[in-house]
Amino acid sequence: MLTVETRRAIDPEAAKGFDTEALRRNFHVGGLFRDGEIRLVYTHYDRMIVGGAVPAGGELTLDRVAECGTPSILDRREMAVVNIGGPGRVTAGESWDMARGDVLYLGRGAGPVTFTGEGRFYILSAPAHATHPARLLKLAEATPVRLGSAETSNLRTIFQFVHPDVMPSCQLVVGYTRLEPGSVWNTMPAHVHDRRMEAYLYFDLAPEARVMHLMGEPSETRSMILANEEGALSPPWSIHCGAGTSNYTFIWAMAGDNVDYKDVEVVGMGDLR
Repeated sequence: MLTVETRRAIDPEAAKGFDTEALRRNFHVGGLFRDGEIRLVYTHYDRMIVGGAVPAGGELTLDRVAECGTPSILDRREMAVVNIGGPGRVTAGESWDMARGDVLYLGRGAGPVTFTGEGRFYILSAPAHATHPARLLKLAEATPVRLGSAETSNLRTIFQFVHPDVMPSCQLVVGYTRLEPGSVWNTMPAHVHDRRMEAYLYFDLAPEARVMHLMGEPSETRSMILANEEGALSPPWSIHCGAGTSNYTFIWAMAGDNVDYKDVEVVGMGDLR
């Protein structure tokens, strides 16, 4: 029922020499959503965990994860759960019914987490130094930020959920960005934020559609081709942006030293290589 993969941190000098297979082995995230399973990737980037739980009409419980070193996963962690599937329920002490697009925040010490129903639950977790109350966030409760234009193929809305402007958390910052039909570019011009890592998950893509995800140092960019429900780990030294063969939605999540969403170093288009 539970599978955990560990990803160790890679420095930028090592990443310069990676071929496609090595790049994907270290930074690509796929295969998280399998019926009747919980699949996690435990990263050494700010100790972020990304994962998926698909109860497929049954029941799955996430409790002890050996890599965390605690009796239960949330003993020293906080968590955000995003439902990208059908109706489902998450229980951690109390229960919350989650529709597609809902985001649930669980604070430190919430206990085992049980998933039921037809949801496809994307899991994000990071170490926590304090306890904040659990909260279910609907789309109407998120802070929307409208950016881009049709002329530059990047008309999109950023929905901020676990974010200082919406609710408190320790270090998790989570939301998602929805691109309008005809728009394909995200997060361009690119930026880096050395004080925190980031994880992407792309979804709402047709089976034949793909996203060209760009990463690497600004002067040493690399690309990965991603399909629906696949994502990328972005180290603090890396850019993170991309373009798709159609519009899509992507979940962004950050953990690290600073929860200020605007604390970034923008990279000029002329500086990208």
